[in-house]
Amino acid sequence: MPATAAAALSLALLVPASLSGTAHAASPGAPPARAVTDDGKDPQPPARMSQVGGKLLGSPGTQMKPKQGQKPPELPEGITARSWIVSDAESGKVLAANNAHWKLPPASTLKMLFADTVLPKFPKTKTHKVEASDLEGMGEGSSLVGVKEDQTYSVRDLWRGVFLRSGNDAVHVLASMNGGKDKTVREMNDQAKKLRADDTNVVSPDGYDKKGQVSSAYDLTLFARNGMQKADFREYASTARAQFPGEEKKGKKKRETYEIQNTNRLLTGDIGLDPYPGIAGVKNGSTSKAGATFTGVAQHGDRVLLVTCMHPDDRQGGLEVYKETAKLFDWGFKAADKVEPVGELVAPVGISSSGKSGDSKDRGKAGGKATAGSGEDGENSGGAGVALGITAACLVVVAAVAYAVHRRWPIPDLAKLRRLPFVQASPPEGSASRTDSASESASDADPKASAGAADPPDSSGQDPASGSDPVSVRKPD
Repeated sequence: MPATAAAALSLALLVPASLSGTAHAASPGAPPARAVTDDGKDPQPPARMSQVGGKLLGSPGTQMKPKQGQKPPELPEGITARSWIVSDAESGKVLAANNAHWKLPPASTLKMLFADTVLPKFPKTKTHKVEASDLEGMGEGSSLVGVKEDQTYSVRDLWRGVFLRSGNDAVHVLASMNGGKDKTVREMNDQAKKLRADDTNVVSPDGYDKKGQVSSAYDLTLFARNGMQKADFREYASTARAQFPGEEKKGKKKRETYEIQNTNRLLTGDIGLDPYPGIAGVKNGSTSKAGATFTGVAQHGDRVLLVTCMHPDDRQGGLEVYKETAKLFDWGFKAADKVEPVGELVAPVGISSSGKSGDSKDRGKAGGKATAGSGEDGENSGGAGVALGITAACLVVVAAVAYAVHRRWPIPDLAKLRRLPFVQASPPEGSASRTDSASESASDADPKASAGAADPPDSSGQDPASGSDPVSVRKPD
């Protein structure tokens, strides 16, 4: 790539990251430090942990079993994450793990459970006018997408704010629409129990640091696996860029929008970090207490893997969680046929492992082929839900000017995810059915126009274009 194009790409990737603050962030300019005990030492995993999914998963330390007569590649060196897990998304087999059931603060990866719980309840075209009460109770320094009081947003806009910018403001509005924070927290805990995610306790729906709020690499993987069966969840999780509505202004017929970019750096890339081939989401997070956390899904050929990485030593520039996840993906794709599973991702309560999966929308698309660059709603799409049937040859390289790319189609085929071994949950009684995504919200303007659109201030009120430390601006939750 020419030097000028590389510079344009770096700028395009860097500037959108400055549009939101870091949730309960560490001091400006520094990545979140790893939590330590009172004596200054790293905490150690419990001697006994949950054995959901297999006895080995409840044992501390790294678990990996070569197949008889096979020599799998060595596990990658330099993995500092306190807890991680590599699993096959379709079969549910756990290929390797390290302290998979260690209960740790999850940060914004908990938003996967929030989406898995609340997303089916509202059609994406439903609109909501934000009231002051909707935004109450957000933690200091919360990551924001820019939701404003007295402005109207579609449900699709709000979910894009959740997935792309990890916006706690969007989470709180959706929770308010769902009957309030307390009700939403109860439902999230109930959903965790249904998924047999016994390590998880939800206190705040946005993942903000709260006493007693914990999850595990194993549980976060369950949330991602269940969520990725939903077409809308896949669309949002794999969207690299989108337009978000600004404030409505008197005298202007058209509401301005600004571009938001996904904070998942394996999806969008960053300075010194390339997008991971075949990545399709799912969610990242970082807070001062949780450090960095990430769950990702990627496909190479016919194999789809899930990797969750929690609490690496992230003092080397704020990207370590992505680098370690990429190493584990690389290992998993090479080793999958040469290792015995050390456990499994369990099916939800009351569902046998032979159940069918995939929502009706997915099954209706099963026989169709998507073409690169033309999504179901006519925009330059590439969400995982739109990528069904796209071959590996359709994968694209980032354009010289990144603003020319609205969404990337980062995964060649997610058909395998429709056949996960359990059924898709039914929508809650009385909930509205989802509309077809051809009904795009008015906020989806031409991505090329975003270069001149107004940007929202970050949570500190700083101008995103100011000379902020590059580490701090690319570390939003």
